Amino acid sequence: MTNTYAVILAAGLGTRMKSKLYKVMHPVCGKPMVEHVVDNVKGLGAERIVTVVGHGAETVKELLGDRSEYALQEEQLGTAHAVQQAEGILGDLDGTTVVICGDTPLIRPETMQALVDHHRETNAKATILTVMADDPTGYGRIIRGGKGQVTRIVEQKDTNEEEAAVKEVNTGTYCFDNKVLFEKLKSVKNDNSQGEYYLPDVIEILQKEGEIVSAYASDDFSESLGVNDRVVLAQAEEVMRLRIAEKHMRNGVTIINPSNTYISPDAVIGRDTILKPGVMIEGKSVIGEDCVIGPNSHIVESRIGDGTTVHSSVILNSDVGSHTTIGPYAHIRPESSLGDGVKIGNFVEVKKSVLGNASKVSHLSYIGDAEVGGNVNIGCGTITVNYDGKNKFKTVVEDDAFVGCNSNLVAPVTVGKGAYVAAGSTITKDVPGEALAIGRARQENKVGYVKKLKLK
Repeated sequence: MTNTYAVILAAGLGTRMKSKLYKVMHPVCGKPMVEHVVDNVKGLGAERIVTVVGHGAETVKELLGDRSEYALQEEQLGTAHAVQQAEGILGDLDGTTVVICGDTPLIRPETMQALVDHHRETNAKATILTVMADDPTGYGRIIRGGKGQVTRIVEQKDTNEEEAAVKEVNTGTYCFDNKVLFEKLKSVKNDNSQGEYYLPDVIEILQKEGEIVSAYASDDFSESLGVNDRVVLAQAEEVMRLRIAEKHMRNGVTIINPSNTYISPDAVIGRDTILKPGVMIEGKSVIGEDCVIGPNSHIVESRIGDGTTVHSSVILNSDVGSHTTIGPYAHIRPESSLGDGVKIGNFVEVKKSVLGNASKVSHLSYIGDAEVGGNVNIGCGTITVNYDGKNKFKTVVEDDAFVGCNSNLVAPVTVGKGAYVAAGSTITKDVPGEALAIGRARQENKVGYVKKLKLK
């Protein structure tokens, strides 16, 4: 079987983005464009991937790591020049090479595979990925001969009336016989107004030499979107957002309003889970089956078990068990772990804490740097006082304990198994198991005080 390689062109600055951020690092659905392209190429099964970097090279390398090899284009002299930088890595290899731009995150692996298959079936030296456009203005037109072979690519400015009416256009993604590609790159000239070396010139060279140049037409125009400015970035975001939503819906997830739901391409969601409008799920979050994720909830890099309900709340880098309820308006901060059957109510904040199975923090409380056992009740307004201005300290509340409303647990402190803390207490010492701790100031009533006050 013929080997497959890929060259990803990611060296351009992207001035039309008007951004300090390197163009291919702009995210689509929370993931940088160039990372989408690398993942899609990996889905193709490419044995070797070379990313051609220039501006922002270190940023791209840090993002992709060992998922790609790298070639540096120190001076941006056109697409042919960019591909040529990969010659030292791929130039002497037999196989098929896909050349794709790092700002085209919407080209699916299935489309690239169909491109490669068509290339091999037609015994072509080069194959162009094309698409049918309702309005082809601005695109290079694909002109085919009698046997369907590509005879030439005509840029917009060079078309005559007949050519301008052609709807099939060039996407800028190509497939080549690898050795032929690097051989013909040496013949590309830069005698054009920009003084640059253009990859489509390889197509023209092959045509003049009588080689087979083929084209494979995608049936999805959105795949052709190359993100060059913020307007197209928003278009790509919308396409991918709906594409991701459709995938989950076909796998058994109910999404009430797909156009108003934001799901990472790397998220995993179980069947019969319901996502309500305004939900945002980021990173490699995993949500179980039969969950209800309520309106405007925001979940980032977190795991949520089966049958859990999250209502209008934020969960960040945390683990949540099964059949747990969170919210509304709760905030689960990073490094928290909630067990099964836990209840986190409205206006509760949990930070870097563990809560055991069936424990409840029903409302208006802060639980930080704490280890809470199972079947614990934390009353309204309870605070774990974990910070002295310099250091953080741990609070431990053991199984079956009951902490009354408006209590302050001043860490480091332990509330023992089955102990009770009276409402309104400030606890500064450990509480033994099954003891009652009362830490209130003594109440004193001054009878008749108000009447005396009014006479003054």
